[in-house]
Amino acid sequence: MLELQDILNACGEEFRQSHPLSPVQAKAFRDILNCRTAVLGAHIDTCDECGFEKISYNSCRNRHCPKCQAFVKEQWIEKQNRYLLNTGYFHVVFTLPDELNPLLLHNQEITYNLFFKAVSQTLLELCTDVKYLGAIPGVTTVLHTWGQNLMYHPHIHCIVTGGGLSSDNQWRTSRKKFFIPVKVLSRKFRGKFLFFLKQAGLSLCPSLYQKEWVVYCKPPFKNVSKVVEYLGRYTHRVAISNNRILELADGKVTFSWRDYRDNKKKTMIVTAVEFIRRFMLHILPHGFRKIRHYGLLAARDKSERISLCKKLTHTLFPRADHHVSTLDKLLIMFGADFNLCPCCGVGHLARAAPAKAIA
Repeated sequence: MLELQDILNACGEEFRQSHPLSPVQAKAFRDILNCRTAVLGAHIDTCDECGFEKISYNSCRNRHCPKCQAFVKEQWIEKQNRYLLNTGYFHVVFTLPDELNPLLLHNQEITYNLFFKAVSQTLLELCTDVKYLGAIPGVTTVLHTWGQNLMYHPHIHCIVTGGGLSSDNQWRTSRKKFFIPVKVLSRKFRGKFLFFLKQAGLSLCPSLYQKEWVVYCKPPFKNVSKVVEYLGRYTHRVAISNNRILELADGKVTFSWRDYRDNKKKTMIVTAVEFIRRFMLHILPHGFRKIRHYGLLAARDKSERISLCKKLTHTLFPRADHHVSTLDKLLIMFGADFNLCPCCGVGHLARAAPAKAIA
């Protein structure tokens, strides 16, 4: 299968000659280029049945690498399952107008933080209003900066509990449809974000105050078990997965994308240099947290709040699994034969010894 790594190998030097990279972009570029190659060292996996040995090259573990997200995602999903409540959940998406793109691109850390601040305050303030819910919900937010065509398109996905904890520690359940009109969400969000930008001394286009900003709510989840599985698809996604890259030929890349204007799957052809340029737009600042929790899920006193909410919503408490080994977790996540020996087909491969000198 053609991978992003192959494109960087074939056309990365041409790209770098005309496109200077920031330190964090340069690191992501190097990491993806070297992922699972001899450059990062290796280890030997040995079959516990026949003794067959296989050299496995180490992963880069960069959060922007398409090959390094599966296990991290599954670990994250397992952890979030502990905080699920027996209630409905809604998926709300906040999108910024295209006119703000240049401002965000040149002030990423400041503006992305303000984006999260405006979204979280909008949701929490409206939810605590007795006109809508009169309670504090649990909110998980994820920043994405891309569209399906890899162009710059910052937006935040929010998973919001369909209910919340009131000031007198009672659980209040929301209506089946999302309990805050999207127009109310949109206008409050617009006012907050523009106010925060002005406070930060960032110049604005006056027309942004009159323009309607896009906030939309997807249909609620059918059952609680789908919530974290659905979230996992968003939290550790990178700008493009390897399975969407179809061809590299004559210095051009063909990839699949979904055009949401007619909801049809299409293919797009761009030069390899343009493809890499688009991908590099989505490298986040060093240490930036793209997943954040608010309300009931905020870090301070979270365990006590969630414990109370589980009692109020009659949620079953999950079995503690701190004693489960990493190997057992892998077996649970990826199935019993994820490390089946390719030689005997009976035994399983396990790490035996370091092999850093292997080329």
